[in-house]
Amino acid sequence: MTKLPIGPVMIDLEGLTLTTLEQEKINHPNTGAVILFSRNYNAPEQITQLIQQIRSTRNGDILIAVDQEGGRVQRFQTGFSKLPAAATYAQQPELTEIAGWLMAAELLAVGIDFSFAPVLDIDCGISKIIGDRSFSTNQQLAAQLASQFRAGMCSAGMAATGKHFPGHGAVAVDSHLALPVDNRDLQTIFEKDLLPFKQLINEGLEAIMPAHVVYPQIDSLPAGFSTRWIKEILRDQLNFDGTIFSDDLSMEGAVSMGNFNQRAELALQAGCDMVLVCNNPTVAEQVLTHIPITQNSKREQRLKAMKGKFQLSRAQLLQCSQWQQASDQIKQFVHA
Repeated sequence: MTKLPIGPVMIDLEGLTLTTLEQEKINHPNTGAVILFSRNYNAPEQITQLIQQIRSTRNGDILIAVDQEGGRVQRFQTGFSKLPAAATYAQQPELTEIAGWLMAAELLAVGIDFSFAPVLDIDCGISKIIGDRSFSTNQQLAAQLASQFRAGMCSAGMAATGKHFPGHGAVAVDSHLALPVDNRDLQTIFEKDLLPFKQLINEGLEAIMPAHVVYPQIDSLPAGFSTRWIKEILRDQLNFDGTIFSDDLSMEGAVSMGNFNQRAELALQAGCDMVLVCNNPTVAEQVLTHIPITQNSKREQRLKAMKGKFQLSRAQLLQCSQWQQASDQIKQFVHA
């Protein structure tokens, strides 16, 4: 039986174990990844088992992802190191790379391929949804700290995803709830928001997630659905050749793009390699069956580069002096 390649759709799960319907969805040729949330987690042993179950269900390759930035966005809590918000690393920059390693090493040890991190948005003092998830209000410092965080992730064996291209920090509206509009011109965005993206792309950044934000001076479509942003600016001008993930198509910021099938089509046409359909199982099924099943070797190659390099089991990690030292340093920093 031919093994399925990594498909272009990322789906989620309802609970702590797989249902029969979820097993069928995981085996759909268009499925390429599963994203896990807090509702899917209650202990390291349980999540390890669930991940093994997902992998053994799929006849072929599949990626497993999570949002484990630290601070407000950390899906796995009990049994994992509590990570600080990105904005706090400016106080002790030398801990940034250690934290990136720690986050990645702990996730890899339970079987997760990658976390959607680091956030490359600049905190402009406007966006509450970004806020302290950003490394800094200063673009040079944000780029430097994000670069160190990614270096830590990579040394553990994990690919990094920079988000939310070209920058979500200058709009007050939360794209989970509505469609934000950023009226700044391209030069302003290039000089400020794009600096961390440019730097990390030059350093080999593996993946990028565009924002559900409209920048009307550049294009009438939100960045994640815009050929102008994805193909012309990100691919051609910034020479990014890694993976592009859409942000979740269930977010209100994507509603203006039509129904879910249309959103998925538009995001893929604009140049996304994989689309996320979360928190709506019925719609995920519709998208899986709606998108034509196609072979795309370039897309598959990019997505394969997101696979985690699994080195240590959780038991081995907890015995390792690098983990013990890193977790102590981060614990002291969080409680300082």
